[in-house]
Amino acid sequence: MKTAIPISKHSKLLLLKPQSASYILTRHLSAEANPQQRPQEDDSKINQAVQLLLQNPHQEWPSNQPLHSLLFSSPSPSPRFLYNVTRNLASSVLALDFLRHLRQNSPSQDTHLLSYPFQALVELAGRELDAGSSLSELYQASKEWGIPLTINAAAILIRYLGRHKMVDESVILFNGLDPSLKNTHIRNVFIDVLLRDGRFESALNVLDEMLQPVSEAPPDKITGDIVLNGLLKGDRKGKNLGEENTIKLALSFGKHGVFPTTFWLTKMLSRLCKSGKINQAWNVLHELLTLRAPLETPPFNVLFTGLGRSGDTKRMNTLLAEMKESRIYPDAVTFGVFINQLCKLRRVDEAMEVLNKLGEGNGSDGVSIAADVIMYNTVIDGLCKVGRQEEGLHLMERMRSMKGSEPNIVTYNCLIDGFCKAGEIERGKLLFEQMNEDGISPNVITLNTLIDGMCKHGMINSALEFFNDMQGKGLQGNAVTYTTLITAYCDLGNIAKAVDLFDQMLTSGCSMNAMVYYSLISGLCKAGRMDDAGNVLLKLKEAGFRPDIVCYNSLVRGHFKENMVNKAYDIIKEMLEAGMKPDSVSYNTLIAYFCKTGDLELADEAMKEMNNQGVVPTIATYGALIHAYCSNGKIKEAMKLFNDMNSLSKIPPNTTIYNSLIESLCKNNDIKGALSLMDDMKAKRVKPNTTTYNAVFKGLREKNLLEDAYRMMEGMIVHACNPDSITMGILREWLSAAGKSEKLQSFVQGNRVSPR
Repeated sequence: MKTAIPISKHSKLLLLKPQSASYILTRHLSAEANPQQRPQEDDSKINQAVQLLLQNPHQEWPSNQPLHSLLFSSPSPSPRFLYNVTRNLASSVLALDFLRHLRQNSPSQDTHLLSYPFQALVELAGRELDAGSSLSELYQASKEWGIPLTINAAAILIRYLGRHKMVDESVILFNGLDPSLKNTHIRNVFIDVLLRDGRFESALNVLDEMLQPVSEAPPDKITGDIVLNGLLKGDRKGKNLGEENTIKLALSFGKHGVFPTTFWLTKMLSRLCKSGKINQAWNVLHELLTLRAPLETPPFNVLFTGLGRSGDTKRMNTLLAEMKESRIYPDAVTFGVFINQLCKLRRVDEAMEVLNKLGEGNGSDGVSIAADVIMYNTVIDGLCKVGRQEEGLHLMERMRSMKGSEPNIVTYNCLIDGFCKAGEIERGKLLFEQMNEDGISPNVITLNTLIDGMCKHGMINSALEFFNDMQGKGLQGNAVTYTTLITAYCDLGNIAKAVDLFDQMLTSGCSMNAMVYYSLISGLCKAGRMDDAGNVLLKLKEAGFRPDIVCYNSLVRGHFKENMVNKAYDIIKEMLEAGMKPDSVSYNTLIAYFCKTGDLELADEAMKEMNNQGVVPTIATYGALIHAYCSNGKIKEAMKLFNDMNSLSKIPPNTTIYNSLIESLCKNNDIKGALSLMDDMKAKRVKPNTTTYNAVFKGLREKNLLEDAYRMMEGMIVHACNPDSITMGILREWLSAAGKSEKLQSFVQGNRVSPR
């Protein structure tokens, strides 16, 4: 009989020692033990046989009496003996010759005796380069010679054929195995091969057989790990389990007592939550709860985070109650996530309630966790963000009595930021003094918070004075500090002071960044001081700085703003000569200018050129064009571009684009279309802002649609969207005239407007 094994191909390959990683991996993955050593069997006989085989050409093996005696003496050698002799030969070619020798010269006709040397041959061949075809031919030889495969040999063949991209051969081999060999281990190996090749459906078919109630090869922990790994790698081959199949799979595994580890479950739920599949994550976890899986806290924390991001506080509370019922105790991370998400949703009262229940951690409700300084700071920050700084101060006083949760620099920074944003700069400065008295040293964040607050509320000189005072006391500013001051002075038109600050920054040793250059040049350009901007650019070049794309874009934008079109093109030319290719900001600046002048044809051409140069249009590109169409009364063209953006581009529309369309539709008395776009925003998880609601309120007022207005008012509360003076003006006039002032009062207080 002939077997087409390419002998010369592997003749130069060395044997991998048993201590190699491949050997250890093979042993680790084996469900069947290798041939056991007979009691007191002398390993020296194995070494002697190997030496005789290596020292003599294989043609002389039949006539070598010592070798014949070792191999065929009575009693017959053990499977371990033949396995280890084969495994220690120099190559798979020599091992194949040895197998032929055993087959042709053994007095026994029992082919089962050859199973273990064949397994060793497969192990050797599998480690060699380009082993795929050799393994396939070895399998065919085993069938022709009638050598039964061991479980390990079958597993190695399936695995290595898969690694060599010969998955079809792995499938043929698996299907041809004796049913008694298709145990859990073999099926695990086969499923792993199928998943790695993207044959998801085929892998699930094998898994379905394992999951049958009377299966003789039920799944084990390794099965679960393999399948979960395939699931978590997602759309590697364009396959996806989907919500229904994920739940079904979790249930089926659970019926066999196989559950995902905390690591895999946490990772899987995190992936689902990040992709917005909160319901699927919820169902998976609850199926496992029903099956009484040994669940731990981390997966619940992941689901808490996902629910919080989607604003689903009702299910967050339900999940917390279910944890306690199942004796899965929340930890500090759980309550930290819970409090943080509530504060982000502006549900500060609920966050306070959770914090108060923790108290000092007295163990009530099975919880023995004390609120820590991070939780207190989170709630204080949440209070400040909704304008309740005074309550934040009271909470800080409470912290002073809590051992281990005393106020720290973060506590003070949150409160100072809250008072500064509310325009209460003096209160912020008092807190600054108090923290010094408490022995808490302010940091650069504290400094920047106060300076930013002063600048935004017109106290720019006071901000500079405060900055100089702090520098004298050793608290140095950073690039953010200088950027804030430079921007503020540029906005005032005090270019000399802005340049002085820039020079001061250069000489102070403060680390420079691109934002500082951008701030100064941008400020000059916004003020229309293009000559000054050019002088600063020249000064930067003389100092050895190379203008970056941000500098050039600011200058181009400034020149266009001042209708200095030729100068703008000169800057573009200089930018190109400097080796800088226009980026999306450069093109967007051109498109914005053309849109401003009403030349929409040129704007379209610029966008086409942008695409031709491989510069991907950004949200600003689409925003400028859609806004221009809306401003020019071309709502149909704007909607067409919006629809093209949804179907052809991977860039989702943002709030600004929706605002342009909604405002234009309302002005054209198409309130139905505007409300439809609001629904589209919700479906695409685009958060409306105050401008969105103001436009809709105006449209609703024209139609006197009060019930829709109430729904919009509640939407503002849900989305943590603060009303501005325009909002209040529209609603105050409208609701007062309709005799519904109490609705406005409820809205201002953040309460429900419509009846429950």
